[in-house]
Amino acid sequence: MQLNTLFKTFSAAALTLALAACGGEKAAENTAASAASAADQGAKKEIVFGTTVGDFGDMVKDQIQPALEKKGYTVKLVEFTDYVRPNLALAEGELDINIFQHKPYLDDFKKEHKLDIVEAFQVPTAPLGLYPGKLTSLDEVKDGSSVSAPNDPSNFARALVMFNDLGWLKLKEGVNPLTASKNDIAENPKNLNIVELEAAQLPRSRADVDFAIVNGNYAMSSGMKLTETLFQEPSFAYVNWAAVKTADKDSQWLKDVEEAYNSEEFKAYAHQRFAGYKYPAAWGENAAVGAQAEAASTASAAK
Repeated sequence: MQLNTLFKTFSAAALTLALAACGGEKAAENTAASAASAADQGAKKEIVFGTTVGDFGDMVKDQIQPALEKKGYTVKLVEFTDYVRPNLALAEGELDINIFQHKPYLDDFKKEHKLDIVEAFQVPTAPLGLYPGKLTSLDEVKDGSSVSAPNDPSNFARALVMFNDLGWLKLKEGVNPLTASKNDIAENPKNLNIVELEAAQLPRSRADVDFAIVNGNYAMSSGMKLTETLFQEPSFAYVNWAAVKTADKDSQWLKDVEEAYNSEEFKAYAHQRFAGYKYPAAWGENAAVGAQAEAASTASAAK
């Protein structure tokens, strides 16, 4: 083969290889772009929140929704007036996340109903409080006084612990405060008449009973104030949690939601709008708040 012909042959081969390489790189780029596009299209853009009416819904509307919309999400809010439907709606896929419950309630509910849901992060929570009804101070309690209390097991247990702390009744030694029931009452020296009601009915019950133990979110949504309480539970075991389906616990959208709830902007809003609440443990503020609440409750009980 002549040198000129050999040179042409090698040149053609080199050109073919170069074109093939460029084509391969272009194909790889196209494949990567397609994959990125598919990922973008598959990323969650709408988040459906479920809360009880009142403070938890207000938190979403006032702060969380705007923060998430800045990140490109669409936010929808569904508000409930009970403690049963939000978890069922979450498990059934009607919601992406719900915010209304403490962990003992979530644990009991998902076990009873066999739901594949899990806690995600804590949110500011109004404490359970004893509010005046027909009687306006703790020292007015008398034999046979009536007190309304939430009828779901976990919150009723909280009410019993509060009565025990007040000295209005005595629980059995060694009882689990998270699961206490009427069967765990050892003594009822004041013959308290405990009226069990749906939590949403408790604010209105004050006209018919001497005292009422009211869940914080329903107290606030009814226009009641934390400063009206005659006694508050000091425990932080009942700070509320967001809940999601277990499959979503590591999702990016949930990380973005949690980031919004733990942002400095949200903390400033919560401190101003929801003063007196118990805050997420992640904020590192509960020691001081707990000391203040316990001191206030002790002072009220001593009156």
